[in-house]
Amino acid sequence: MKFFKKLTKRFPILKILGNRYVLVIIFVGVWLTFLDNYSYFENRILDKKIEELEANKRYYIQEIKKDSTSIKQLNNPDQTEKYAREKYYMKRDNEDVYIIEFEDSIQAEEQGTKSL
Repeated sequence: MKFFKKLTKRFPILKILGNRYVLVIIFVGVWLTFLDNYSYFENRILDKKIEELEANKRYYIQEIKKDSTSIKQLNNPDQTEKYAREKYYMKRDNEDVYIIEFEDSIQAEEQGTKSL
């Protein structure tokens, strides 16, 4: 006991830290910051995931809007024919289709397939 009195005289901060309420507050603070399932660090990780998911949601909403406009356009037979000619190189019976590719576009396609 004398040892603790000497320490508290020498270091008055120990008197405050020795109070049981202060000890409980420190314990709860450390628990909530580091050890709990809903700790500060866990919340930061979850917030980053939420931001990433919201960004994905915005992207997919934009893609849905683009796709819905293209679907509306494809309901028109002329637009359907134009799309088939451009994307799938389809042709009518009495015509020929010539595909001209430049070296730059060929190299870009090869690099794209190599990365997959």
